[in-house]
Formats: sequence, structure tokens, C-alpha cells
Amino acid sequence: MKYILYALLLLFSAPVFAQNADSLFIRQIYDETLARGKAYEWLRHLTQQIGPRLSGSAGAQKAVDWTKQLMEKEGFDRVFLQEVMVPHWVRGAKEESYIKSGKQKTNVPIAALGGSVATPTKGVEAGVVEVKTFKELEELGAAKVKGKIVFFNRPMDPTKINTFEAYAGAVEQRANGATFAAKFGAVGAIVRSMAVGLDDIPHTGSMRYASGVPLIPTAAISTKGAEKLSQLLKENPALTFFFKQSCETLPDAKSYNVVGEIRGSEKPDEIIVVGGHLDSWDLGQGAHDDGSGCMQSVEVLRVLKALGYKPKRTIRAVMFMNEENGLKGGIGYADYAKKGGEKHIAAIESDNGGFTPRGFGIVGTASEKAKAMSWKSLLAPYGLHEIGPGSGGADIGPLAQSGTALFGFKPDSQRYFDFHHTDADRFEAINKRELELGAASMTALLYLIDQHGLN
Repeated sequence: MKYILYALLLLFSAPVFAQNADSLFIRQIYDETLARGKAYEWLRHLTQQIGPRLSGSAGAQKAVDWTKQLMEKEGFDRVFLQEVMVPHWVRGAKEESYIKSGKQKTNVPIAALGGSVATPTKGVEAGVVEVKTFKELEELGAAKVKGKIVFFNRPMDPTKINTFEAYAGAVEQRANGATFAAKFGAVGAIVRSMAVGLDDIPHTGSMRYASGVPLIPTAAISTKGAEKLSQLLKENPALTFFFKQSCETLPDAKSYNVVGEIRGSEKPDEIIVVGGHLDSWDLGQGAHDDGSGCMQSVEVLRVLKALGYKPKRTIRAVMFMNEENGLKGGIGYADYAKKGGEKHIAAIESDNGGFTPRGFGIVGTASEKAKAMSWKSLLAPYGLHEIGPGSGGADIGPLAQSGTALFGFKPDSQRYFDFHHTDADRFEAINKRELELGAASMTALLYLIDQHGLN
């Protein structure tokens, strides 16, 4: 009888022992990251010594070279470049714009949207029609739109607690506004910046043209500028808007994803990815978007190596190229994995800024979600309460087609759109402790996946 009781004791104590071991190691992860973290100083170099990194640019290539050298210096088992061809769009001279109402000219800040064509050399000046939806534009029709500039003025919904939901509800006008406006004969499109607050900083971002419609120039106007334009239109519907931009799209350029790897000790053919996108818009320094995610991802591997941890599975830090205006890096990496017959069991992406960690969104099977959610008690002491179904990330998204479970790192979202795609996205906007807490959070999740799998 006593042997049966002893066996039962061992059976029920094993999960408790494992959880205690996990808890102790996670504490070590946080201690190492917060006491001896390197992500913040790495980010300082990336943003201040290299700066903007739009795909195809000299800055992007410098970032590739430096990040590869960084991971080699950290002594990872393997560091390599994966070639991808990427779009190469350049902004050109600083944009000019003003509202003309009678004899009064009011300057307003704009930024050409990525992928837009230039205006004619002398710029575009025309009357303005203001809309908040594509349906409103259709109702106006060509009779009222032809020869005009369409002003898309739908704000991000300030009542949304999750600002990414507000972004999703407004961003279609930036992505597709020029195409819809051109269908009705517009000569240009101006789009309210994707920001919750009111400021004088225009937010750039990608747009796309549909086939079969004229390519008209399009730019984002700052939120304060949008409010001003809307107000003046009410006072004088006959006013005109002038803007001038000299952007152009050059032939695709050769670039690279940068990959660092620590080989698994038990199941080396199973791969766990952690990553962010190395490219950034040409405004600012790309600190929150997404220098923070890249340096956090390298830090994950550094911390595990510093702690002497031997992963069961192969772990990779991937610096994806061209998330901002093409996603060629994410697609290329998924193709690389598929052609190589690689088995990626999970991927973690940090692309929501370097703010205070809140949790992870999960894309996967019901059992994978349940397994990850069973770790809540281990992660909750570190402020990671929001763990459950959600989104993964743009760069790791293509891996889902091969059955990879996706985890999107979720920091606090309230301040992200103060910086997103703007000149304000600089190193000074990063809080060192918040950045390090995010890196530790990602390391803890990767450790649990490595130790216990997802099935």
C-alpha cells in the first residue's frame, strides 16, 4: 500500500515541481534582463548611428550589416543572411502644402504616403471635397469629385480602449483612398493621419494603387491640419488646397533578413522564431516601429545564452526586412522555411512598440491556445495578464500556412500612435525599463514553449 501512495505522491508532485522550476528560471530571466540587459544600448546605436531604414535604402543596408555583426559578436551558433528583393520608394524633397481661402494661405504639415507618385513639378492645387467613408465618396460621384482633391477625414475612434482596433477602423482610407478617389476623377487625395490625439506631426504609411485607375498623388495631413482644413471648408466650401511632393518608386533592390540561431539540444529540427522588422519609415529613427522589437528579439537569445540555458529546440531571432511597404521579408522567410522542409512550431513577434508589457495574442489551434493560457499563473506576476486569442504579427503571419502557432507581443497600446510612422519615433521616446521588461516577457514565453511544447 505504501508503494502505491508513494507512486501517487510522485505522480501529483511532478507538475508542481516542474512549475516551481519554471517559476525559478523565469525569475532568472527577468533578473538577467533587468540587471544586465543590452537591448537599450543596442537600440541607441541602431536609431542614432544608423537611423531611418526604409527598404532599399543605404540605412537599411547599414542596419543589415550591423545586426549581423552584432549577433556574430554575441556568439550565437549560426548567423546568416537570407536574400529578398524589396521595393525601393524614396520621398525626395520635403513636401509643401497650404490651404488657400480667399487671400489667406494657411500652411499645414503633410507627408507623402509610401508608394505614392509625385505631384507635377509645380504641385497640385484644386478644390476640396471632404468625406469620411468610401460610401460618401460614391454618393458624391464624378460630378462633384472630378478635378478635385478628396480629403479623407475619418478619425481613429477615441472610444476604443485598444488603439490598434481604432487604427484598424480607419486605416483603409490611407491604404485605398487614392484608388477610390481616382475612380471618380480626383486629381489628388489627402488623408487624415492615423493618430488618436491632435498634433502637428503627419503620419506616413503605405498605400497602394489598384490596376486600371489613374495614379494620383496622395499624402497624410496632421490631425491638427485635418481639423483646420475641415473647419475652413465649412466656412468657405470654395477654398483650394495646394500640395507638392517629389517622391518616386525606383527598381526593386536586393536586401536581406538577418537571422541568428541557437541550435536545439534535443529536437533541433523543431524551430521557434522570435523577431521584429528591421526596416522603418524614412521619418524619425524607427525606435518603437520596430527597432525595439528587433533588439528585444536579439536580447532573447543573449539572455538564454548568458544563463547557460541549452534549448531543447532550435531558436532563431529573425530581423525581417520590408514589413512597412511590402512584407517581402516575412513572405520570403516563410518560403525559405517551406523549401527547406523546416518545422516551425511557434513564432513570436514584437511590432507594437517598446512599451510596458501586457501579454500575448495567440493564433493557433484550440489546444495550442489552451496550452499557452495554462501558463498564465507563471507570467501574471510580471504584469502579463492579457494572454489569449488575438493576432500574431505581419512578418510571422505567412508561417501560419505551415501550421506554426503565432504569438503577438502586446505592450500597452495607449501611446503607440503618438509615434507610429512619424518623425517623433526616436530613441528618446523609449523607456529603458519598459523595453527590457518586454524582452524578458518574450524570453519567458519562448522558454515555456521550448520546455513544454504546445501539444
